[in-house]
Amino acid sequence: MNAQDKASNEAALRAAMERILRGDLPPGAKADLKTLAELAGVTRTGFYAKRNIDGTSRPGAYYQHLAEEFTARVQALQEAGEIIDPRAPQFERLKKQNAELTNRVARRDAEVAKLTEFRTLTVSRVAAQYDGCVPC
Repeated sequence: MNAQDKASNEAALRAAMERILRGDLPPGAKADLKTLAELAGVTRTGFYAKRNIDGTSRPGAYYQHLAEEFTARVQALQEAGEIIDPRAPQFERLKKQNAELTNRVARRDAEVAKLTEFRTLTVSRVAAQYDGCVPC
């Protein structure tokens, strides 16, 4: 990769990084390296250090420094309580709604069980009343 391509890709990555950190994410995306690479139009392989067969790192990751910067900034914003993932509030709302619906279903199940027991008892009492009755 020549210096001009690398500089152009770095500029695209920085622009995408700022967009993500502002919370301007495409639908279904989250604040991660995959989204960063997609928005910048580069492959994710440039974010990760190359490894030798023995597991030691070797130079070769063009954008590893940007990946580390992005990850640190995302983590700092999350620790500060700023939400940059628009799905997080939706998850919380859905969890709350799920708990409410689970409770409602449990209450209805208990009510149905009581009514079923009442019906069984009523039918058996009515049957017992007419058990000895001779048809007219």
